[in-house]
Amino acid sequence: MNRQLIAAALRALRQTLLGPDAPAVRPLLARWPRLARYSAPVGLLAALGLFWITFAVESDWGLPAPIGVLFAALTVAPLLALPRHPLLAWRLMVLALLVCTFNAPADEPWPWTPPLALGSIAVVAGVVARVDRPVLVWLVTITTVPVLTLVHPENRAAVLALLGALAIVGDLVRRNRLSRRALAAQTELSEREQERRAVLEERTRIAREMHDVVAHHMSLIAVQAETAPYRLTDVPAPAAAEFAAIAGSARAALTDMRRLLGVLRSESNGPQTAPQPDLADLGSMVDAAHRAGLPVTLDAEPVDDGLVPAPVGLAAYRIVQEGLANAARHAGGAAVRVTVRAGRSTLAVRVQNAPPDDLDVRPAAEAGAGHGLTGMRERATSLGGTFTAGPLPGGGYEVAVELPYDVEGGDR
Repeated sequence: MNRQLIAAALRALRQTLLGPDAPAVRPLLARWPRLARYSAPVGLLAALGLFWITFAVESDWGLPAPIGVLFAALTVAPLLALPRHPLLAWRLMVLALLVCTFNAPADEPWPWTPPLALGSIAVVAGVVARVDRPVLVWLVTITTVPVLTLVHPENRAAVLALLGALAIVGDLVRRNRLSRRALAAQTELSEREQERRAVLEERTRIAREMHDVVAHHMSLIAVQAETAPYRLTDVPAPAAAEFAAIAGSARAALTDMRRLLGVLRSESNGPQTAPQPDLADLGSMVDAAHRAGLPVTLDAEPVDDGLVPAPVGLAAYRIVQEGLANAARHAGGAAVRVTVRAGRSTLAVRVQNAPPDDLDVRPAAEAGAGHGLTGMRERATSLGGTFTAGPLPGGGYEVAVELPYDVEGGDR
C-alpha cells in the first residue's frame, strides 16, 4: 500500500512539473458570444498595461532597462498562458516568483511588484480549479516554497491562509463542474434510454396486435378446415385428407407463432419450456409438406445425438422451413430436394427446387412482399455461417447454407 501511494505521488509530481496540461474548460464568456469576440483584444491591452506598469515599477527600483523588460515579461507571461495552458502558467508564475525578487526597496512589505503579486493570485485561482487533487496538493506545496523563503515572516501566515483558501475553493469548483458534467451526461443517457424504451414499447404493442390478428385468422382457418368434411356433403376421402392437412399446418403455424409472440401478451408469463425444433423434426416437416401437395425429397443422414448444437439445429430447421415455403409460394408444383449434411465442424443445408410447372407471374400484391431470404441470411450470419441463394443454370432455384459449430460445444 505504501509503495502504491508513493508511486501515485511521484506520478502526480511528474504531471505537475513536466506532464501535459490540464484539459480545456468552457470559456467564461461562452454564454455571451458578443462579449467573447472582444475578450482577446481586451486581454491583450490589459497585458500590455501590466507590462508597462511592471516596467515602470522596476525602473523606479533602479533596475537596468533590460532586466526590467525581462521581469515585466515574466510577470505578464503567466496571465497570457492561463486561459488555455493553466499548468504552464503556474510553472511560469513560480519561476517569476523565484527570479523577480532582488533589488526590492527595504521598506517594501513584499519582495514582488504589485502586478506580479496580484497576477500570481489570479494564476493560482485559475489553476487550482482545473487540476485533480493529487496535482493540486503538489501545486500548493511547491507554491509555498517562494512564500516561506522570500515573504517577510509577518506576512507569511496571511499568504499561506490565502493560498489554502484558494486551494479549497478551487477543489470545490472543480468537483462541482465534474458533477454537473456527469449529471448532464446521465441526463442525456436517460433521454436516449427513454426514447429507446418508447420504441421498444411501440414494437411490443405492434407485435401484440399482430399476434391477436394472426392468431384469430389462423384459428379460423384451422377450425374451418377441420369442420369442412362435416359441413359439406359427399366430401371425397382425398379432399377430407387435404382439409386435415390444412388444419394441421394451420395449428402448427399457430403454435410456432404463439411460441415467438405469445410472451408479449403479459410480462408475468412464466418461462417458456417447450423444446425448440431441430434436425430430428425435419422428417415431420417434410411429411406435412407432402400432405400439403408439395413434392419434397429429404436427403439427410442420421446425425449423432449432441453433435450439432441446438442453435445450429434450430437455424437449419427454420431455413429449411422458409425454403419450402418459398418454393411452394414461387414454384408451385415443382419438385423440391432438401439436403442436410453434418460434417466434423460444419452443417451444410441446401434447398433446391426445379422450374415451376406454371410459369405465370404471381399476383402483384405478393411481389417483393416477403422477407424470407433476409431472415435466412440473418440466421446464417448470426452463427458465423455463409448464405447463398440464386437461380440454377438449368432452371429452378437453390438456397445453400453452411453453419459452423464446435464439436465440443455440442450437448454431449
